[in-house]
Amino acid sequence: MSTVEDNENESPSTDPSNSAVNKEEGDTSSARSGPSNDSEGGAKVVFLLKAAGGAPILKKKKWALPRTKTIGHIVEFLKKYMQLDAQQQQQLFLYVNQAFAPALDTTIGSVNDSFSSEGTLVLHYSLTQAWG
Repeated sequence: MSTVEDNENESPSTDPSNSAVNKEEGDTSSARSGPSNDSEGGAKVVFLLKAAGGAPILKKKKWALPRTKTIGHIVEFLKKYMQLDAQQQQQLFLYVNQAFAPALDTTIGSVNDSFSSEGTLVLHYSLTQAWG
């Protein structure tokens, strides 16, 4: 996942996801301007990740992803980032508007279109069921 503006100074060694989810250097224009229309191939959705239900607080709160990525992609990234133990089957719950958990195959673009406020989507993550 890519960080936005105020989080670009984060040390890359603390981010175990140094893979395709990270934004290319210098490609911050679409993430800083917020989501753009679907006609652009590289349209990104800006979203905030907030802890709930005893989950650890992330150093980075503001992220950006292409509209075509799924909620499942965010969940898998968070599990890696927080180093949750897959062998102990630690669960991670993701909520929109502190109310419901979207399906893992839902695109971030469609969730953003329905539930963003002022150009930013707010997602809460939890290690236990917090809402819904």
